[in-house]
Amino acid sequence: MTDPNAKPAKGHEKLERNVTLMALATLVTVAIGGLVQITPLFYLDNTIEQVEGMRPYTPLEQAGRDIYIREGCYVCHSQMIRPFRDEVERYGAYSLAAESMFDHPFQWGSKRTGPDLARVGGRYSDEWHVLHFTNPQAVVPESIMPQYGFLAENSLKVADPSAMLTALSRVGVPYSETDIASAETDMMAQADPNANPGDLEERYPKAQIRDFDGNPAMVSEMDALIAYLQMLGTLVDVNSVAAQQELAEERGR
Repeated sequence: MTDPNAKPAKGHEKLERNVTLMALATLVTVAIGGLVQITPLFYLDNTIEQVEGMRPYTPLEQAGRDIYIREGCYVCHSQMIRPFRDEVERYGAYSLAAESMFDHPFQWGSKRTGPDLARVGGRYSDEWHVLHFTNPQAVVPESIMPQYGFLAENSLKVADPSAMLTALSRVGVPYSETDIASAETDMMAQADPNANPGDLEERYPKAQIRDFDGNPAMVSEMDALIAYLQMLGTLVDVNSVAAQQELAEERGR
């Protein structure tokens, strides 16, 4: 029965007591919030701010990255340094979105059994990496990492390097026709001290060209994996980027 003494519902009370009105109001609110977030994306060609120095992976680095994923390295190592003091002091400058713009898939990760590898490039020598992959406990006694010495015995074989780069170009990685046509030659020349790299370094700035695994007689999977690791975090001058961001923030105040 209706209470004759009850006062008529007003404002939000009326809304809260009517399930249909509440559902409609919720739908409208969520729709407006969604449009505010989604609509601007239709007018942006790219949501990632470009930073100087970023380039696609060389064919050898990309092959190394594929081996990294194949062997499950991403399960224990993230590649995303968060902007917290403890992370920055341990691993280096925090990661920029642009540094992952050519990653398919990205390697950010959410769990670290081992250290973050976003800026591992140049931190250790090639010889250290070879020993670490061969016998991790020899350099880090408490390590639970498996041994990957077999990578140095496996000759690097990619079914079709040009097709690999073509597939990546179709999802937005800016490989040129020259890059794609020269993929196999570039891949072998980067790790072979006796080969002529041609204009590899010009097309891929800061590409490291040398024998990585200590065996110049063969380009191995170890060569590719170390080439990949040695370039991580080395392409962008993070100090310069941080200075530019601070300046932009100052101008915006």
